[in-house]
Amino acid sequence: MRARHLLLSFSCALPLLLAGCVYEDATDETEQASAESEASQEDISVPDAGETAYEPAALEKLRRDASWRAAAERDRAARAAAAARPSSPEPGTTDLTTDLAPPAAPAPTAGAPGAQPPLRAPAAPESFDQISPDTLHLEPRFPRGREGGGPTVLRVQILLDRARFSPGVIDGNWGQNTEKAVFWFQHAHGLQATGEVDRPTWQALLRAAGNPEPLRSLSLTEQDLRGPFVELPEDVYARAKLDCLCYESALEMLAERAHATPELLRQLNPQFDFDRLAPGDVVWMPNVTDLLAGATSEEPAAQAASSSPRPSGPAVAEIVVSKRGFYLQALDATGNILYHFPSTLGSGYDPSPSGSYKITGIFPRPEFHYQPNLMADVPDTEKDAQLPPGPNSPVGLVWMQLSKPHNGIHGTAVPEMIGYTSSHGCVLLTNWDTFFLSERIQPGVRVRFAE
Repeated sequence: MRARHLLLSFSCALPLLLAGCVYEDATDETEQASAESEASQEDISVPDAGETAYEPAALEKLRRDASWRAAAERDRAARAAAAARPSSPEPGTTDLTTDLAPPAAPAPTAGAPGAQPPLRAPAAPESFDQISPDTLHLEPRFPRGREGGGPTVLRVQILLDRARFSPGVIDGNWGQNTEKAVFWFQHAHGLQATGEVDRPTWQALLRAAGNPEPLRSLSLTEQDLRGPFVELPEDVYARAKLDCLCYESALEMLAERAHATPELLRQLNPQFDFDRLAPGDVVWMPNVTDLLAGATSEEPAAQAASSSPRPSGPAVAEIVVSKRGFYLQALDATGNILYHFPSTLGSGYDPSPSGSYKITGIFPRPEFHYQPNLMADVPDTEKDAQLPPGPNSPVGLVWMQLSKPHNGIHGTAVPEMIGYTSSHGCVLLTNWDTFFLSERIQPGVRVRFAE
């Protein structure tokens, strides 16, 4: 999301990962149980190693990498095998070993209310440059490979986001995060899981997302443009002196509210100079739920929502993190997938945990305790620092503490890197996905790391 490639100077320049780490955590059940103490801000102390210098070409190569499929197929086979076992759970317990969903409702027949007209792919391939408010209403062209972009890809990403099978950052380009979300959406809705969008998948996405308009218009107000916006220094100790690790620009703020990249907003709104926006300007944005509206140091969305009634809907009974597939899934009490999010996980140097833990605390707008002695890539002689909260915090807008000290599920200042870099062991999601999940779980929810 940031318009810079050289990011926090204290971050480790860890290599981009092509597969999950194979590290086996030595933590046993006794150690896990003893770690289930009351969570505190002191635990929020492992930074986002995804904030690092990166090469766009290397990132693009990873976007097209399909190695996640082996992990996904293995996960799916294991869950199917568990579901087929004849044993039943003990009285008073819940079986959380499968996420096989019941078959989806049949698609409407031609001519029936809600039926979609036959869809035809245009003769010429689509491209990102064709994205505009007008082209998003043309007949879609189903993506067939792991390359390219355009209006259809953008519409698919918007529908996935609304259906809570997150593609990560919405950018109008096909990539493995989008393909993973399609794969698991198909699986959860009783469709053949291919990762490609065919006609039945398109119709199921429309139903799940509420058949929305792809874009919405936002008339900017003085409050939207008030900020505060800050220029973030690269030095961690200089950042510690700031009042807030806020957005750096109105464009950055609007992009996060739209779950999108700044480049996509520019493509949808070529008439605007985003450095000179004014109250009353009307911008086009992806039609997604604006979870982060007002996310500033003065009126943060996370802080405001923390006192509101929790959203209704199926309860999250278990969170499963795939260490090889680089995704997090929230399951209900019968094991069905409720939500899917692409994730950044630990490296061989600083691996994510193995085994099962619990959520012990949820912290909106957390401060961040920078502790060099906890990081393998930072000299222990460096001083500690306390960084202020904000969307550009190394831990984003929300921290969900695990029952393993200094490990949690949290947001990031660089959403476009989710799933493509490594962390210092934590589970990283986009700020909006982290906030959404935090509003739908309670302390005590089990988190299981699948090897």
